[in-house]
Amino acid sequence: MATASAEAIARHPHLAVDVGDGRVRVDLHTHTMWSGDSTTTPDEFAAAAAGSGLDVVCITDHNAVAGAVELADRLECRVIVGEELRTSAGEIIGLFLSERIPTGIAHVEAARRVRDQGGAVYIPHPFDPMRRCLSEAALYELAENDLIDAIEVLNAKTSLDNLNRRAAEFAAEFGIVAGAGSDAHVPDALGAAYVEVDDFDGPMEFLAALAAGTVVGHHWDEPRPWSPRIVPSTRTE
Repeated sequence: MATASAEAIARHPHLAVDVGDGRVRVDLHTHTMWSGDSTTTPDEFAAAAAGSGLDVVCITDHNAVAGAVELADRLECRVIVGEELRTSAGEIIGLFLSERIPTGIAHVEAARRVRDQGGAVYIPHPFDPMRRCLSEAALYELAENDLIDAIEVLNAKTSLDNLNRRAAEFAAEFGIVAGAGSDAHVPDALGAAYVEVDDFDGPMEFLAALAAGTVVGHHWDEPRPWSPRIVPSTRTE
């Protein structure tokens, strides 16, 4: 199990609590500079992840997997390659992906493309209108067609407790496993929210572990301190 730094614990006190033997901390929702609305460089992400005490991070950049692929071999913790893609009805996260899924497609097609890669369909920040959430009609359609593997019941950037609570009630209504994530767009956000689960190998064990997991975290949406800096280009050409 990784150990959090004193600085990370000061921001997120729950990181000071020991995790049991055979258990790991998993942040299901994080971003790097490949997202476009985050300026977290690979070096910054690596340092923040090491300091956070997280064992597994799902890197879920907006409409991109290149950052997650690049960082998978650089971090001290394990990386799950993901993508937060914008569908015609709102955002869906695919986890355990091997390739990018194009943006703008319909929500049902997006979920099926995630599954076709052997991945898991994770719904971020449901019911939160400030976070490009799926429309309620789309959310219910996916649930009724068994196309959701996990749902975010704690998003650290969601400021209203009732929205996270509503997500938990929706998960319980449909028997969907619960997830949590920092939705980190700045390095210091890593560790704000995660799920503590039994260690796992692959998407099926991951979902089984989530079913018996413990959601941990708090609301945290602070801006990054300003400093002069250069963000590298993400262009590959």
